[in-house]
Amino acid sequence: MNPRRKIAITGIGMVTPVGNDAPSTWSALRAGRTGFGPIQNFDASGFTTCIGAEVKNFDADSAVRDRKLRKFASRSHRFAFAAAEEAFADAGIRPENSTAERWGFSVGAGMMGFTFDELKNVHKFCAPDGEFNSDGLMHPEFSADPVAFCRSQTNAALALLTHHFNIRGYATAVHTACASGGQAIGTALKAMRRGLCDFMLVGGYDSMLNPIGLSGFCLLGALSTDNETPERASRPFDLTRNGFVLGEGAGFLVLENWDAAEKRGAKIYAELAGDGNTLSCYRITDSPPDGDGPIQAMEQSISDAGITAGEIDYVNAHGTSTQMNDKSECAGLRAVLGAHVENALVSSTKSCMGHLIAAAGAVEACVCSLAIRDGIAPVNANLETPDPECNVNIVRGKSQPKKIRAALSNSLGFGGSNSCLVFRNPEEVK
Repeated sequence: MNPRRKIAITGIGMVTPVGNDAPSTWSALRAGRTGFGPIQNFDASGFTTCIGAEVKNFDADSAVRDRKLRKFASRSHRFAFAAAEEAFADAGIRPENSTAERWGFSVGAGMMGFTFDELKNVHKFCAPDGEFNSDGLMHPEFSADPVAFCRSQTNAALALLTHHFNIRGYATAVHTACASGGQAIGTALKAMRRGLCDFMLVGGYDSMLNPIGLSGFCLLGALSTDNETPERASRPFDLTRNGFVLGEGAGFLVLENWDAAEKRGAKIYAELAGDGNTLSCYRITDSPPDGDGPIQAMEQSISDAGITAGEIDYVNAHGTSTQMNDKSECAGLRAVLGAHVENALVSSTKSCMGHLIAAAGAVEACVCSLAIRDGIAPVNANLETPDPECNVNIVRGKSQPKKIRAALSNSLGFGGSNSCLVFRNPEEVK
């Protein structure tokens, strides 16, 4: 393993609640435009929360042109297809027959990418007593839908995308709830440093905006109930915050060895420089109040990148807009950054996009790369009354220009999974 092998980010693709591609998403985030509103894809009127951050005006059929693959692709899989295709086009490189074995794929997999009707069909595999004929076989009317069953698997997008893009090398699907996208990218970094791949497609996808996903988060009391004012329902670090807004989408990056990227004249957004991966072991839904698990992940990623905490100029916070998470993360940032916490700009782009769950870390990795390229720290929208317990240098009012030497991205998942990634400005890479 070569821990100092440099890995370049050369392609970006996104499908989000504020844009169906990377340029439109980045434009909305810089302007602080939000993508929240009443849920349109199903009747959510009976839920305590009936707002969400849906992907809008998305051509789902054209995202997967192969009809054989399309029938196995859920809504969130189609986001993944579109974002991955954009990332390849942006990088100007893609798997070919001669290099397919040297390509890898690591993806943060969605949690519940199926509809209620599909769940009922899958459930028919387990017919109750009395629903079998005399031969011990299930009656025809209780036969399950095998396509729905396949579509519901965590590794479904892994299989679909590797087949579609002809990726034949290292491949894995990571499912660690809200940390999935970040940990998938960290897994890819390790694989490339070990020399398993020369190129990788990495990212995450998810859509839990369905009756099952929404009901679960409502029962947990994790969602904002500001149904009358959805545009300001997500307000990370604000004293009045009352929960997150559930979103959906996908984000993908193309990675390649730094020297090869330079040799072919590729544009390099940033170096994927550091990865931290820890488990808090505190509660299923909350981070430790003192930020202990996230602290370890942040410290690991900074050390892995070979930089100091004082070089972090921008933090894309996990910042869900829940009371405990925001306080815990800020406590962690103060501990890790020390006196430099006053200088590092912090924002949560969930204030505009909502929480994309397994896709969150991947989309936010794209955001960090674009922030480095353009020298802009995107605004933390809807912050009107800062919580005094979240006393870090939050970007308020509008996005701020700043040369970013290094950016840090946190993804803190249910079950205590913590992911932290560090990205470096190409000008800082020796």
